[in-house]
Amino acid sequence: MKTNQKDILAGFGVAVRRRRATLHLSQEALAERAELHRTYIADIERGVRNLSLRNIEKIALALDLSISGLFQSIEEDDQR
Repeated sequence: MKTNQKDILAGFGVAVRRRRATLHLSQEALAERAELHRTYIADIERGVRNLSLRNIEKIALALDLSISGLFQSIEEDDQR
C-alpha cells in the first residue's frame, strides 16, 4: 500500500510524540537533545514539517532510537 506524503508526516509525528512521552521529555527537552528548535519539534509532531535525513537522525538519536527503530514504530502503528 502506498502512503501519501501527509500520512507519512502524520505517522512520523505520532511516533515522535509517543516516544517523547514514553521518555517523559517535553518538546523543549527533546529539541535541546536533538539540537533543534522547539517549534520545529512541534511542527513535526503535528505532521506539518517535512524533515531532512539529517534531522531524522538527530531526532532518532535524541529519542534513544536508531533511524530504523523510529520508522519501525511508524509501521507498527500503521498495522494497528
